[in-house]
Amino acid sequence: MPLTKRKHLSEKEELLENGDNNSAQHERSNIKGDELNISVLLFLYTLQGIPLGLAGAVPMLLQNRGITYTQQAEFSFVNWPFSVKLLWAPIVDALFWPEFGRRKTWLVPVQYLLGIVMIIMSNSITDWLGSEDVAPSMMYLTISFLFLNFLAATQDIAVDGWALTMLKRCNVGHASTCNTVGQTAGFFLGYVLFLALESPYFCNKYIRSEPEATGIVTLASFLLFWGWIFIITTTLIAVFKHESNDTTVKENNDTRGLKDVVNAYKQLYTIMKLPAVRTLALVLFTAKLGFCASDAVSGLKLVEAGVPREDLALLAVPLVPVQIIMPVILAKHTTGPTPLSLWLRAFPLRLLVGPLAAALVAITPTLLGDSGPTYSYLFLLLCLYVFHQTCLYCMFVAVMAFFAKVSDPTVGGTYMTFLNTMSNLGTNWPNTLALWGIDHLMYKTCTAPTLTDNTCSSPLELDLCKSNEGRCEVVIDGFYIETTICLVVGFLWLQWGRPTINRLQRLPASAWQISLYNS
Repeated sequence: MPLTKRKHLSEKEELLENGDNNSAQHERSNIKGDELNISVLLFLYTLQGIPLGLAGAVPMLLQNRGITYTQQAEFSFVNWPFSVKLLWAPIVDALFWPEFGRRKTWLVPVQYLLGIVMIIMSNSITDWLGSEDVAPSMMYLTISFLFLNFLAATQDIAVDGWALTMLKRCNVGHASTCNTVGQTAGFFLGYVLFLALESPYFCNKYIRSEPEATGIVTLASFLLFWGWIFIITTTLIAVFKHESNDTTVKENNDTRGLKDVVNAYKQLYTIMKLPAVRTLALVLFTAKLGFCASDAVSGLKLVEAGVPREDLALLAVPLVPVQIIMPVILAKHTTGPTPLSLWLRAFPLRLLVGPLAAALVAITPTLLGDSGPTYSYLFLLLCLYVFHQTCLYCMFVAVMAFFAKVSDPTVGGTYMTFLNTMSNLGTNWPNTLALWGIDHLMYKTCTAPTLTDNTCSSPLELDLCKSNEGRCEVVIDGFYIETTICLVVGFLWLQWGRPTINRLQRLPASAWQISLYNS
């Protein structure tokens, strides 16, 4: 399925969304005088979406360049920083230079680094991507994009915190909107727009009057452009955008900052000691094993089957209304005492996406027209994507409602941030495992008549097959085996997960409160 942008909520953003009983909840929002601040926040969140989008686009670029799914699994680690930013968020929140600004202390150097790294990468990225005769340099690609996303996640922590003081108290609720809209826009620019403009197929079909062998942009030119945008805009923010620090910030010092960091990690440890939280974390960490083949592999398999990657990316555009409307429609089903009931109803339906996606991958080569996918094929693909998104959002909205219901208000957003971290990690590690498993479940054979026992399962056998003028043909695709395994694991998991989740929903509020647990 297409890469789904998932919001990785920080502690500060959770405070905005769930409320901290401050005066902002009782004042009418009035953006007059805050127009510039909202624009700045929107732009900063857009910038952090660029590396996320590019990290989603690179696997599509690499899919038909001879890399293995094991190498795709290695690259998938670049998506992890936003899921584990809780590990260093307390440091970003507590340690700073008061004279320069609590958030600008981190924002300015991090964004300069983002720009500099992008510019440096633009000089070598073409070589790293490889060519028909040269294999991609996966180590350099993985390390560089992992570092970019680490910087973007750190920038996200700083911007989330700055939103609390940049906007008037009556307008702090707009920060969450800026985050969602801005990061979505940035992801769209780095993923959908880049893949479209990089593609000769798309540019020749929709933009150019005369065909050319290359697209309008390359990954190198795209990185160079946005690298300079980061540097220029960061300079403007550093010089002209002043941060209003309160008295608490001015009185802060290094000793207190270190104490804040230690207290934050102690708070997280206390939350993790709750039996109910440990059980919920286990549920979140294992629930998506049944979906990982369809979520992580099916999109790459469609590209391998001949679907242009830019067409897959552009299918994200008509899905935007679905992503906007679904949370509104589902809200009435998640406001009661058992919000995860909707999650449980959507679970088996989402499991069915796997075999449906596998069936579509299998018949794709026969459905593609001579000039690419037909409109009927794209409509069929869109219907499957809409079904997938509907199931995904049913589960997402339900689990977020449950987080809000059980989180102990005495520890602010830290509680929900921890639960979100478990949920996000529960998505990332099965997807990485799914990509890694494809090659190991693949069964191949060499066509050379003298090598009947050669299964092309090792570099030595591959070389031996080529030296005997044979080629390795796939007999059983590991994707179909993995899809079957995921389906079975998913339904088996549901036999344990359903009663466990129902039991968690019946627990009293005291089971989730750290104050009562410590008393």
